[in-house]
Amino acid sequence: MGLTKTEIFTEEQNRLAVMLKAIAHPARIAILQEIIKSNTCICGDLVDELGLAQPTISQHLKELKNAGLIQGTIEGVSVCYCINPPVWNELREQMSGFFAAYDLKATCC
Repeated sequence: MGLTKTEIFTEEQNRLAVMLKAIAHPARIAILQEIIKSNTCICGDLVDELGLAQPTISQHLKELKNAGLIQGTIEGVSVCYCINPPVWNELREQMSGFFAAYDLKATCC
């Protein structure tokens, strides 16, 4: 009980679910917004910007990185993070297609 039968869904559906699950936390949205706002790699400014503890931010960064949404590079003793452009574009395209597939009708339920 409680097992997700991911094999019954398409690879695209599973991939989209992983990315959306990674985003589905307000702290992770805030982290992504800070990375996007900086338009560069962020190497430790997140603690000051967000007011969260370093271990908390590290855990959220790990989830975002595991989903492929961000990438990290080691610079000295720091790990710097930035948006992973190919995956970000994949998410954008999938969500655009997802929302575009619905034909908005004025008369529904």
